[in-house]
Amino acid sequence: MINIEYFIKKNITKRNESLFSSDLKKFKQALSKRILKKSVLVIGGAGTIGSNYIKALLKFEVTSLVVVDINENGLTELVRDLRSSDKYNIPKKFTTYPIDFGDTVFKKIFVNHGTFDIVANFAAHKHVRSEKDIFSIEAMLRNNILKAKKLLDLLIDYPPQHFFCVSTDKAANPVNIMGASKKLMEELIFSYSNKIPIKTARFANVAFSNGSLLQGFLERLSKKQPWSCPLGIRRFFVSPRESGELCLIACIMGESGDIFYPKLSHKDMIPFDQIALDLLNFLNLKVKICKTENDAITISKKLSENSKEYPVYFFESETSGEKSYEEFYTENEILDVNSFNKLGVIKHSKIRNLNEIGIVLSKIENIFNDTGLKKSDIVNVLKGYLPNFDHIETGKNLDQKM
Repeated sequence: MINIEYFIKKNITKRNESLFSSDLKKFKQALSKRILKKSVLVIGGAGTIGSNYIKALLKFEVTSLVVVDINENGLTELVRDLRSSDKYNIPKKFTTYPIDFGDTVFKKIFVNHGTFDIVANFAAHKHVRSEKDIFSIEAMLRNNILKAKKLLDLLIDYPPQHFFCVSTDKAANPVNIMGASKKLMEELIFSYSNKIPIKTARFANVAFSNGSLLQGFLERLSKKQPWSCPLGIRRFFVSPRESGELCLIACIMGESGDIFYPKLSHKDMIPFDQIALDLLNFLNLKVKICKTENDAITISKKLSENSKEYPVYFFESETSGEKSYEEFYTENEILDVNSFNKLGVIKHSKIRNLNEIGIVLSKIENIFNDTGLKKSDIVNVLKGYLPNFDHIETGKNLDQKM
């Protein structure tokens, strides 16, 4: 069995303990007091970040926990994982529902369980590949923005003490529609921040998260399929555990309107191709560099059980919306770098009027109702509302890669 947690510590984060261990220790009493005997709703709780948020939360004591996710199998594994460990304080009232939080049945569940003290939303389209065509773009915008608004309208009638909605580093100076959707989501949720205590977080790639390139390496390995990896794409990384801890601290300790991010420097960024080489070395394998995808597939078919070489196709990234670097904030945003040890906070973000937000959402809905809809129509609407949205279009997407 591959010890991925050890590999992450040794080769990716290069930290023996959590980046946020000092902040968790510093705010332990405050977290305990604010979480104690609270009722909690987690949306998107079967994913990597959502499930690790739940694990961080259950180090404390809550009265009830409801988890919603469209991934029925993921929820099943979450329950098995939690109940197979003695690390978590699982409340007697613990229920999971495999539903979409945009469905009508979600409201029935929400109302039936009564007002939740803590609500955290991790339901999101997170991949740049989600802008491959107009249908995937519509699904992404509905999930990241329109359903979020529907949830907020419900929370107005049942206001929680804490509300958290996950964002992304790609919302800072976005170059893809996913990042722009999250930037618009930030502005949407903060337009409610005078009515509901709202917090969010932009953070790094989560190492070996569900659907990630790194997790894909393990899937390909198990099937004796070749790896495909971009060259020179550097990213910040946190471990799955750290992703949950970051979101918990932001959710419970933040002030309404806060955007949290991890304090990482550019020297902490690692290129994907280096991780690929390190992982092969960790597995006692040597890289077999392939010139094309077809070459890599051909070589993989000839792999023996005792083979010490593994085929990898390295390529120059050329997909739409791909940013060669990461940033957590823009030069115009106000930063608090003193309140937390390893977390920075973007303060006093511009609060858009709900009516102003409503206008752009109506434009998006109108475009969806147009049968002649094109990707460029969505890009133009978002550019008109987000002046710093500089979309990178190459006409290629990740579904055209291995």
